[in-house]
Amino acid sequence: MEYKPLSGREFPRFSAIKTFFRLPYVAVDADYDVGIFGIPYDGGVSYRPGARFAPTKVREVSALGRGFHMTRMENFFEKLKVADIGDCPTVPIDQNQTYERIEKFVGEVLSHNKKFLSVGGDHSTTLPVLRALRKKYGKPLAFVHFDAHLDTYPAAWGCEYHHGAFARHAVEEGLVDPKKMVQIGIRGPLAGGDDLSFVNKHGIRVITVDEIRNQNINDFLKTLPTFDETPTYISYDIDNLDPSCAPGTGTPVPGGLTTYEVQRIFRALTIPNLVGGDVVEISPPYDTSDITALAGMDALFEMLHLFVKK
Repeated sequence: MEYKPLSGREFPRFSAIKTFFRLPYVAVDADYDVGIFGIPYDGGVSYRPGARFAPTKVREVSALGRGFHMTRMENFFEKLKVADIGDCPTVPIDQNQTYERIEKFVGEVLSHNKKFLSVGGDHSTTLPVLRALRKKYGKPLAFVHFDAHLDTYPAAWGCEYHHGAFARHAVEEGLVDPKKMVQIGIRGPLAGGDDLSFVNKHGIRVITVDEIRNQNINDFLKTLPTFDETPTYISYDIDNLDPSCAPGTGTPVPGGLTTYEVQRIFRALTIPNLVGGDVVEISPPYDTSDITALAGMDALFEMLHLFVKK
């Protein structure tokens, strides 16, 4: 199997069957290095739905994706075997069954010693992914979390599991190490000051938009944490971006990062053992000219280059 995209100079990018980055669609147990799959589920949202449609939309817009990184001077198509491995099964009306199916699917991917990126789906879907990773690697993961929100919030309407609580559960269940965790792009408003209690208690580093903007971007990048050989996961909530860059999301928050700032942050990260990542909370029905989906595709592009061994 040759893991190369369909050529845009032979087949126009608006043509052909849609896969992530026009790459081959293969079985979970094929000989790829990094698999990309969808998690079409949005039963954990608290405001606008629609993220269940993101995997399909991101496949469509990723036809515009290319592999060569002008800053890194490398092409992930040439360095990695990357493939579309389909969608994870979900149950749109049952969160428990959905969690079970996500954990089982990711567990199967990991059983073949693969790395992966997933496209959600709302942010509640990250929790069962982390559960499967914790079982695979036998210890808490280091965790990079791009978001407008802390997602360490309490139960809502008597429901423990929703897209604003996954990070709290990940820490409480020992899936991630809070001392090796960083949250990027956080901003207010909050429901109350006690929303900060959890991150303060566990010593989680929270990087607000103010912290990024109150200095030169080059100076800020020098303050980013570095990671050791601990298995590391990146969860990228598209609402870390300002709504002007990503209007198509469930809970947009003004005052966010730009796509360029995020690119610079990705390029400054040093992660020796990236084992997986996700892009979540893209809601195509609320998108404008596909710019949110394109931003998600660009985050996938940046993360794929983090898998490349230097």
